[in-house]
Amino acid sequence: MSRTNGTATLEPIKTAPIAPASLRSTDQPRLFQRVREQMDRAAEAVGLAPEVRKILSSPACEVGVNFPVRMDDGRIEMFSGYRVQHNNVLGPFKGGIRYHPDVSLDEVRALAAWMTIKCALVDIPFGGGKGGVQVDPATLSRREVERMTRRFVYALGANIGPGYDVPAPDVGTDARTMAWIVDTYAATLPPQERYRALSVVTGKPVSAGGSVGREKATGQGVVDLIECWAQDQRCKVADLSYTVQGFGKVGSWAARILKDKGAKLLAAQDVTGAIRSYTAEGLDADALAEHVKTTGGVAGFPGAQAISREAFFEVQADVFVPAALENQVTGETARLLKVRLVAEGANGPTTSEGDIVLRERGIAVLPDVLCNAGGVIVSYFEWLQNRGGAAWSAAEVDQRLREILERAYARVKEMAADKSLGWRDAAYAVALRRIEQVYAERGIFP
Repeated sequence: MSRTNGTATLEPIKTAPIAPASLRSTDQPRLFQRVREQMDRAAEAVGLAPEVRKILSSPACEVGVNFPVRMDDGRIEMFSGYRVQHNNVLGPFKGGIRYHPDVSLDEVRALAAWMTIKCALVDIPFGGGKGGVQVDPATLSRREVERMTRRFVYALGANIGPGYDVPAPDVGTDARTMAWIVDTYAATLPPQERYRALSVVTGKPVSAGGSVGREKATGQGVVDLIECWAQDQRCKVADLSYTVQGFGKVGSWAARILKDKGAKLLAAQDVTGAIRSYTAEGLDADALAEHVKTTGGVAGFPGAQAISREAFFEVQADVFVPAALENQVTGETARLLKVRLVAEGANGPTTSEGDIVLRERGIAVLPDVLCNAGGVIVSYFEWLQNRGGAAWSAAEVDQRLREILERAYARVKEMAADKSLGWRDAAYAVALRRIEQVYAERGIFP
């Protein structure tokens, strides 16, 4: 908070800078079509029931809203937002809300469908949903972001709810955003029912009903799965080197946890630029995270060498962790990689062409629907704690997370071996089989 002429004013909300178009998409297909193609390949491999394929080919519900927000200078601006609910046969719709200028209905559809697959794969009782507002939050003050969030929630109305559709943070949103959603949603309920508003979202501040371990959950899950892969390769994480694209909530936590386990960070890239270590000892992930928090990006990190985007992809390491936005590992960039494993911390970081190149080059992939599932798993834990009035310890959260991910890893590994599939197709196949099982047991109304 700053003061001008004795009057307190709120600082603008701090968010990472928005990626320029050259970083966001180099060969941009329609994302939802790509998800459908991925589902179709896996469905063919396991002989999925035609009716299940048909149901999953389209979202169950799509909500689009246009709503006014009063800005700090008194003018009124209109914003557009979406909430797509893909499938809820396993449980309430679940998925984040992102604030980004490139938010579109097609993108939100794809992200919602990925959530359906992800929840089924790790076997938690949620379906797939996703939401977003078309805005660059870095251009707004904190008060403007708050007012926009509250108006968006009010516009969505009964389309979200603790037992129906449960949002969470995503790109451009955070724990504070979730706290505003809880407060706004509670105000729409009768006083005697407001106690249940706490579980309308996950990813809240711990002091406002959130779960310990939620902030690092996605990054923690990435590391847990890299450890599973390393065990299969008969090596230790401490023996690995890695590079990270995107040093936000996912990338920075993955890097810091990998550092604690002895792995070496050789290079990092985000929207501000790319850097690499001068020495084999690597970059200090904790110091880099502090630098990013202070400056907004990895560029200018003391003691690191600035390199080009192409040179970043060419850095030789054991593991590459894409943890930025979609469509970063393209046919072109996949040919530049000099790694053994791509551990996808972001949603949809690899294009169809990129997948083909990775397979041809023999580079292993931990697909996004498995690799970044730690966030939704710990969101499930938070939802359970809220609904049961409980609070779990950090050790309990980490242990339960690892157990779920290890089981999911084993299922994908078995499916890949049994059907001679790549790991992405195997992950989808496991998820689709789970969904098919529920439809077979419950039937389809009427």
